[in-house]
Amino acid sequence: MNAAALTGDAVVAPGADLPGAAGPRPRAGWRTTYRWYLVKRLVQALVVVAIVTVIVFSLLHLAMPDGPGAGILGMQANAQQIDAFNHAHGYDLPVWRQYVNYLGQIARGDLGVSFKLNMPVSAAIAASLPKTLLLAALCMVIALVVALPMGIFQAVRRGRFADYALTALNFVVYSTPSFFLGLIVIIVFAQKLRWVPAIAPGGNVTVLQLLSDPRVLVLPVITGTLGIVATFSRYMRSATLDNLSEDYVRTARSKGTSRGRVIVRHVVRNSLTPVIAMLGYYLPVMFGGMLVVESLFNYPGMGLLFWRSAQQGDYPVLLGCILIIAIATVVGSLLADLLQAALDPRTRGALR
Repeated sequence: MNAAALTGDAVVAPGADLPGAAGPRPRAGWRTTYRWYLVKRLVQALVVVAIVTVIVFSLLHLAMPDGPGAGILGMQANAQQIDAFNHAHGYDLPVWRQYVNYLGQIARGDLGVSFKLNMPVSAAIAASLPKTLLLAALCMVIALVVALPMGIFQAVRRGRFADYALTALNFVVYSTPSFFLGLIVIIVFAQKLRWVPAIAPGGNVTVLQLLSDPRVLVLPVITGTLGIVATFSRYMRSATLDNLSEDYVRTARSKGTSRGRVIVRHVVRNSLTPVIAMLGYYLPVMFGGMLVVESLFNYPGMGLLFWRSAQQGDYPVLLGCILIIAIATVVGSLLADLLQAALDPRTRGALR
């Protein structure tokens, strides 16, 4: 018997498969199955997007019982002005014709006109969306860097003081409203310590201008990150515990493979699968958090645009934002499902 066999290092050879662990490189049959699964999910996503457009189009009429013209122009408009507005924008046509025209506008990137802002809705969203994406990306990246190792650490030390302490802290943060966390962050870092400004610069600032003074991003990023850390660390802890109880872990440990090696090479990869799936489904929740964060810190993103439009009754902007968020949620869910199917070999049987 050689030294490798005595130490157990040769028990799990590089590239070998453990039961329940990541499998070999996909075969031609799996590629074909995955292509059909991709086509199936794309068709489903298109159907969902079509349903979303029907719902958003219906909201345009349900939110304004007296008609789009009266709702958009307001109470100061007379009957002649409302009729002229409805005729100019096609709101006096049959409903099915209005919906067909609405789909054509969406295909051209035309989401209507904001008469409160005196500009196209697509232009208003295009100006604010990159700043929201910047804030959301910073929050998500920092949160995952913190949450994933935290969840693994808690799972490995399950039942110990560190696990109980971090679990309690996560529950406190998770159950605390975002606006209250933001107020605490403002009091501590802006008022008491005076390290960073309490609010972001308003107006038509660009992404580059925000990045030129990173201090204005500190408090919004901290506030947005805390809730994500609390959420994803819990998912990572649960997924890691589930994988630690799998047969392939016990088999590898019984053959002499160190626990750390099994965790790093197999458990972590398998535990990331549900976390990746959660990323797509977390998009609408994240936008809700960004709405609160941006409103609290006067951050000039899409959440602040949505909040101000709701206060002013700017229905075209509200419906445009809802449509963009819904489509982003569908796309995120689609990508999450495709990544999960590609990364987790245990799902391959279910796709056939």
